[in-house]
Amino acid sequence: MSAKSGRVLLAYSGGLDTSCILAWLIEQGYEVYAFMADVGQEEDFEAARKKALAVGAKKFFLEDLKREFVNELIYPAVQANCIYENVYLLGTSLARPVIARGMIAVADKEGCDFVSHGCTGKGNDQVRFELAFYGLKPDIKVIAPWRLPVFYNRFAGRQALLDYASQNKIPVQQTAAKPWSTDENLFHISYEAGILEDPDTTPPVDMWKLTKSIEEAPTTPEKISIEFKAGLPVKVTLLAEQNKTITDPVDIFLTLNALGRKHGIGRIDIVENRFIGVKSRGCYESPGATILRVAHMDIEGLTLDRNVRALRDQFVTVEFSRILYNGHFFTPEREFVTSAIPASQRTVNGLVRLKLYKGNVVVEGRSSAEGLYDEHESSMDELGGFEPTDTTGFIQIESIRIKKWAQANMRKGQAGVEPKDVYGTRV
Repeated sequence: MSAKSGRVLLAYSGGLDTSCILAWLIEQGYEVYAFMADVGQEEDFEAARKKALAVGAKKFFLEDLKREFVNELIYPAVQANCIYENVYLLGTSLARPVIARGMIAVADKEGCDFVSHGCTGKGNDQVRFELAFYGLKPDIKVIAPWRLPVFYNRFAGRQALLDYASQNKIPVQQTAAKPWSTDENLFHISYEAGILEDPDTTPPVDMWKLTKSIEEAPTTPEKISIEFKAGLPVKVTLLAEQNKTITDPVDIFLTLNALGRKHGIGRIDIVENRFIGVKSRGCYESPGATILRVAHMDIEGLTLDRNVRALRDQFVTVEFSRILYNGHFFTPEREFVTSAIPASQRTVNGLVRLKLYKGNVVVEGRSSAEGLYDEHESSMDELGGFEPTDTTGFIQIESIRIKKWAQANMRKGQAGVEPKDVYGTRV
């Protein structure tokens, strides 16, 4: 490539990949600006700025997106009980839309010809970032080094990147002794690659950054309460600290993170199915998110109508989780799906009392003024306005199709055809 090939805004993390990519883009003749988003990761942003400029970036941009991240991504996902493959709380996926939006805003302002990222050619994040870029600015051009033969043939593995960084005096946190990649934000931290690619390798004890191990967690449980309005956490009360209360949305999440970290809550080690079709092993720590999910699902049991909950679970939860994981946030289907969330959460108002203890989030009680739960009506010790004889008709109606099915099976048996179910069991 010739010199002055254009201006590039690079999504910069300060880590191994993007530090090497920054130097490589400059080698190719690009004018490179570095972009970092503060989405709650524990990062020395000033050190990252100095490193980016030292490597050769012409400008460095840091955007504080924490509040936007919490209010526009994390809390809607909490309201919808989003989860991928029944275990992953989507921490990495959730941050990508706000990072991409912040990045495109800077690219527009600074007249950048290209945006670039350090996502691997086998991962999900390349899809998430680029679909977001195109959803925000259809004519943007993207440089994805890990999909360019000239780059990935030169850097065939992570050791080649470490060697390149050493040769170019680029300081990186990852070393040969700790060869794994991390991605951190307010919601969680992820670990992948290196020794973790063997799914039967137990993660080293010193890998886990956020949470205490269950063995090291306090032996005394801690009690808190979380108040919800329209499915959103609006107040956390710390019973062990003279009922200290936290009400700011970002502070609520930070507080729950601190509690979860202290009590060893939110670690998972999984093999998941990436969007592109490859299986991947990942380890995650999502302390505050895990606490919030347990509390939110519990208060829904008390306050949410049965059919509304079923529809939300079958449609909104599943589809919004898929949209987030696959990077389809800036799409018409996302707008359609998320428009249903507020309606599903109107009655999700109340308070949940929790006990945090050695990796566990234990619900100790819940209360609400919504009125869907009637203690007298549910009681086994009084009628409470419920007429037991009404159930006779209910059962009779429900049994009509079941009796017809049983009668049909009996006729088949009389005809010498032994009816069996899908498991081969005689009916």
